[in-house]
Amino acid sequence: MGRRNPQTGSMLTRFALVVVLLTGAGWVTLLSGVIAQDSQSFRFAFWGDPAELAAYEAIIAGFEAQNPAVNVQADYTPGQGDYYRKIATDFAAGAPPAVFLTNYRNFGQYAASSVLEPVQPYLEESDVFSLDDFYQIPMDSFRYRGGEIVCMPQNISSLVIYYNVDLFEANSIPLPIAGWTWDEFISAASRLTQDIDGDGVTDQFGVVVDPSMYRMVSFIWSAGGEIVDDLENPTTLSLDSPETREGIERFISLGASGHNVVPPEAEVAAEDDIARFMRGGAGMFLQSRRPVPTLREIEGFHWDVAPLPVIGEPATVLHSDAFCIAASADSKDAVWAFVEYAASREGQMILAETGRTVPSMIAVAESDVFLKGLPASETGGTEMLEVKSPASSQVYLDNIPIMQRLPTISTWPEVEDAFDAEFDRALYVEIDIDAAIAAATENAQAAFDRAAADDGV
Repeated sequence: MGRRNPQTGSMLTRFALVVVLLTGAGWVTLLSGVIAQDSQSFRFAFWGDPAELAAYEAIIAGFEAQNPAVNVQADYTPGQGDYYRKIATDFAAGAPPAVFLTNYRNFGQYAASSVLEPVQPYLEESDVFSLDDFYQIPMDSFRYRGGEIVCMPQNISSLVIYYNVDLFEANSIPLPIAGWTWDEFISAASRLTQDIDGDGVTDQFGVVVDPSMYRMVSFIWSAGGEIVDDLENPTTLSLDSPETREGIERFISLGASGHNVVPPEAEVAAEDDIARFMRGGAGMFLQSRRPVPTLREIEGFHWDVAPLPVIGEPATVLHSDAFCIAASADSKDAVWAFVEYAASREGQMILAETGRTVPSMIAVAESDVFLKGLPASETGGTEMLEVKSPASSQVYLDNIPIMQRLPTISTWPEVEDAFDAEFDRALYVEIDIDAAIAAATENAQAAFDRAAADDGV
């Protein structure tokens, strides 16, 4: 597939300039009409915190400086839930953004409807980068049902543990390292769960984590279990094996029916996990790379990042977002040129400086901009600059070989919803695990069947 440089003038422009030179009179009206025809404007939709907003605005400015004939309109939504509802509404109304950011677990609904322009043909002709410049797993996660790459990944994060270094040291708990066991994790969480003021009520907890499939699945895999019967073409949840059940049981044991090292339901409703961790009310916090810009605001204690504990074998779940192009977009060459810039070394350096992303481009992920949080503008003397937290960012890269991904069928969000509906209170009250597994499997089946029908599988 050929690409036209958005800066290259059309034959009509060159012809108009000749007319201007020959006629003189009326040149303003003629030339302004030509410029209007050649100018290219499109909308880029994204969400995130203020640091991400600033980074994407910088990417837009950098791209427009190199492509003055193109105008990229930033369409920013702060909240993730509001953002995804807005994108769905835009597509339903037939007015989607030309390019938008989405997670691989959500893009299947659009890929199945053929409303996205696959990026692989453009990628194969790019003279800016090649497929080998990127980690493979995020690329594979945006292949719909194993086909061509549909969207251009910009990050490759994983589920990790953020931990309060000062609390660990104050309680003489060994700092977590790669390969630490589930029992060591539970021991640390139990010792960190304390009644600090002596009033008989626990006010410091060992760990905070959302009781969802996306958090639980890493422990299912670590125990040797699976979540579905087939990754590329799943037909049902596979939750009834002994290994999968063990992973679920271990995760649930963090709560009230087990080790009781997480906050009770009422406290979770009153204060979100990141706020509790940031004020020192929890020793550990399970999340992707996403909270790093916010966590860098912590001044009261030192914190770092560690891999997940191991039950049977090391495992973690992929977190990845990508730039998707609407099939209905005008000026697709200009839109791709923007995506190409945003996913290039220059664009990914800008995003890496925020601390939010684990770059999908290998060279950027291995740079000091990501690993040490140093500014991309620095070319020397970096040994004198302060390394930004987390000091152990190498953990995210070490996780890549043990990373697994979830399916990308059109109805996958509904499958997760069916699972979460049965397990969302599992940390706070005792549940019948076998009954929850059976109900989740049954309630998710309609979504699997509909996805198969959508694709003629």
